[in-house]
Amino acid sequence: MTTPTLNTPPTLWERACSRWDQRGLSEEPSRLHREHARSYRGSLCAVALAVSLAGCAGLPDQRLANEALKRGDTATAAQNYRQLADLGYSEAQVGLADIQVDSRDPAQMKQAEATYRAAASVSPRAQARLGRLLVAKPGSTEAEQHEAETLLKKAAAAGEGNTLIPLAMLYLQYPHSFPNVNAQQQISQWRTEGKPEAGLAQVLLYRTQGTYDQHLDDVEKICKAALNTSDICYVELATVYQKQARPEQQAELIKQMQAAHARGSVSAQRVDSVARVLADSTLGQTDEKTAQSLLEPIAPGYPASWVSLAQLLYDFPELGDVDQMMKYLDNGRAADQPRAELLLGKLYFEGKLVPADAKVAEEHFQKAVGREVAADYYLGQIYRRGYLGKVYPQKALDHLLTAARNGQNSADFAIAQLFSQGKGTKPDPLNAYVFSQLALAQNTPQATELAQTIQTQLPPDRLAEAQRLLKQEQAVRGALSPNTPELNALQEEASEESK
Repeated sequence: MTTPTLNTPPTLWERACSRWDQRGLSEEPSRLHREHARSYRGSLCAVALAVSLAGCAGLPDQRLANEALKRGDTATAAQNYRQLADLGYSEAQVGLADIQVDSRDPAQMKQAEATYRAAASVSPRAQARLGRLLVAKPGSTEAEQHEAETLLKKAAAAGEGNTLIPLAMLYLQYPHSFPNVNAQQQISQWRTEGKPEAGLAQVLLYRTQGTYDQHLDDVEKICKAALNTSDICYVELATVYQKQARPEQQAELIKQMQAAHARGSVSAQRVDSVARVLADSTLGQTDEKTAQSLLEPIAPGYPASWVSLAQLLYDFPELGDVDQMMKYLDNGRAADQPRAELLLGKLYFEGKLVPADAKVAEEHFQKAVGREVAADYYLGQIYRRGYLGKVYPQKALDHLLTAARNGQNSADFAIAQLFSQGKGTKPDPLNAYVFSQLALAQNTPQATELAQTIQTQLPPDRLAEAQRLLKQEQAVRGALSPNTPELNALQEEASEESK
């Protein structure tokens, strides 16, 4: 039997930034025309474009691209953005790169970085996007981190929004690269200066440092003041009211949000996020029926909500049956929603509502890899437990380590089991110690018992080496608290705040 190899590239905590603000993709006509005329003044078509974008028959339409993107038709949006980007329009380049980022596909993410760079010399929006992408980039170099700071500050000076939160993330995630910056002091200064994003940056700090529950009153104060300009605050206020068991305030907030959504000032994504807060039992008493009533009207126009509805039926079976859940998931899969593949994989993995089938589960999880952290966790468990007929220790470790380094605490416990139990592989006491210690963040009796057992079995002369490896793995993961759904939600929502 062989011991799986522990891969240790510096894949630091990665933000689940799944949606990037599409604001401002239409440049004002005069700027677009000037830019095109400078680049193509020798072209008769360019002259016509300088008068009107409609002057050349068959030209790609940026307005059409923007509208297609809003209704979720990324194929039409990408086609039009790509043609305009090839003509040199910086804002179309940004729009194309936004779609590439939204895919979460590593190859497209790499293309997005190059596309942003091509536009960054003339577009503050591209500077902001590139800076945010570098903040989120796994294993970024110190030079890239400082480049991100420069880009974000430059974009902010040009009036571009959504720069303070990524700056705060940069300082929190890489304190060693910015030893002279104290994140809390910087955020406090921004708040004193009255910068619009400063309050949300403070909420982000509370989440990353694990002190959110100790500052619920401040979160409420911040978000009540910012609700009209930062509708992410519906999500934050819903979280506060659920944690504090304040149903009357929650009901009033939802009523206010529904009215704003009807006016078009609150997106379906916000409504979906609030519904998921209401259904989250870790935040307090759930209100699953209200969550369902929020999701059903928006799902036809916002496909992600099909998956939220399916998850709701999974968590609360009394709201519907398995057939209805499968219909929701089919709708989600048709819209290429990775959460649909993840939930389907989980159903076949567990075998509770449908017959267990590890091979089918593997196929669905594979389709969600790279876009849903939990997909790696479940794949690792399939390979570790031998659900496909035998144990695949290296494949198990590769997937579990990816999940663990992206904030899935339960993956650390599974890795500790892999190294300690020796099922299908040779036991490795040192790495068993490392990951059992990391698994203590779960704060479960099982994790505590395993860590204590492994530590007592480790010879004293090897404990120092095990502790060195532990510090090494902690350094790889960066300085942030474990990635959480709430933190992801804040960042995903905040990425669209610049209106």
